[in-house]
Amino acid sequence: MGIPCAVLAFCIAIAFLLLSPRGVYGRSHFHKGKQSHRGRSGGRTMESQVGSPSVPPTEDTSTVISPPSDEGSDSCIFDVRSFGAVGDGSTDDTEAFRSAWKAACEVESATLLVPADGVFMLTSTIFSGPCQPGLVFQVDGVIMPPDGPNCWPKKDSKRQWLVFYELEGMTLGGEGTVEGNGEEWWKLPCKPHRGPNGSTLPGTCDSPALIRFFMSCNVTVRDLRIENSPQFHIKFDGCEGVHIEGLSINSPAFSPNTDGVHIENTRSVAIYNSMISNGDDCISIGPGCADVDIQNVTCGPGHGIRYWNYHREIPSSILSGTANLGENCWNSIGSLGMHNSQACVSNVTVRNAVIRNSDNGVRIKTWQGGMGAVSGISFDTVYMENVRNCIIIDQYYCSNKGVCSNQSSAVYVSGVSYSNIKGTYDVRSPPVHFACSDTLPCTNITMVEVELLPHEGELVDDPFCWNAYGAMQTATIPPIDCLQDGQPEALREMPNLGC
Repeated sequence: MGIPCAVLAFCIAIAFLLLSPRGVYGRSHFHKGKQSHRGRSGGRTMESQVGSPSVPPTEDTSTVISPPSDEGSDSCIFDVRSFGAVGDGSTDDTEAFRSAWKAACEVESATLLVPADGVFMLTSTIFSGPCQPGLVFQVDGVIMPPDGPNCWPKKDSKRQWLVFYELEGMTLGGEGTVEGNGEEWWKLPCKPHRGPNGSTLPGTCDSPALIRFFMSCNVTVRDLRIENSPQFHIKFDGCEGVHIEGLSINSPAFSPNTDGVHIENTRSVAIYNSMISNGDDCISIGPGCADVDIQNVTCGPGHGIRYWNYHREIPSSILSGTANLGENCWNSIGSLGMHNSQACVSNVTVRNAVIRNSDNGVRIKTWQGGMGAVSGISFDTVYMENVRNCIIIDQYYCSNKGVCSNQSSAVYVSGVSYSNIKGTYDVRSPPVHFACSDTLPCTNITMVEVELLPHEGELVDDPFCWNAYGAMQTATIPPIDCLQDGQPEALREMPNLGC
């Protein structure tokens, strides 16, 4: 239940009467015409990255972030400075943000405001719901975690920084920057990092994902700049109804395991009009994902697009960052079926994408020994520039080459369409690579208007197919003559291949 109407009316009245930046209970009026904030790396301009994209989605049901008007506003603004935040880049402002969140959470159509003239340092924090409808977390300034593992509080989880938990209808956005301060994390000499000069030692170490939405629905992320994350930039676990628009993600190509957008066990996802440059997957899609629509996204450098195979009290697994609803995932659909698990991914569409200077283009990878299915995948109008593995399905994925044993079971891959895929590839690898399971071949692969030319030099290896069935509906460059026609006989004796 929200606060009483009389209290809400009082809040609105105070917003008009007070001219000072501090209002009753820390509420301040948000005036139009605020100065646009440029992050620590300068401003950015969002524009279409595809030469001739199709018409973008016409129906946008996401929450639009805009400052309330000076007259007739029905919103309450909760400026974090009114709760004690300093914003000097060194003072710990965590408690001020928690207090502002608690107050805003109780008011319908509230905005937690991070003002444009501040740099706010926060330690690992969980912003939990449920909250009243229409909550906006508006970042117009800079927010950032402590500067590296040596400055990280020992009591805090090193697996996550900002977590949004059990929320409905919330929007995260603004004109500011989420700065990850990841440089010192990348130097750690343990997995998933590489250490100085790539000197990774045996064993693993924890490092935080920058932003995580967990068990939430109908959430929107718009227009933010997110950069230099220690690990994944933004991830969604166990969510439904996710809308991402106008996002800019930027980290160096050498930054390890810094996936741009990662989703797992999440349904009904839209990712539009965004730019992602990082050191790992542009967008990764893991087990339990369905109904994903990706349009007008520019990726690279990086690893491309991959498909990887409660009660009010916050569980301890959320606090520690150990809660996980699946394995990692897209510009990759990947690591599906890890540790003999079941993985289900369906109804994924990628349209009007650009992938530049990446290890992989559009990739589906699964582990031997897994179960489940990947189906209904469409790549339509994708331009590639100097991509090493432009089109790849790999059902023999192994993170430690030579250690993984051959297993008969596999995640079934069927119904994958490649249409109007054009550009250039790095000749160190063949432009098309279909390595499918001996026992569960890939089926119903279709190729239409695929034209891939060497970026430099000449073609070294022809397209590779192993146990892959499908058809070229038009001539392709280079010719993909290795696809087999029809359906394999072995599948007729396996009626239960889906999820």
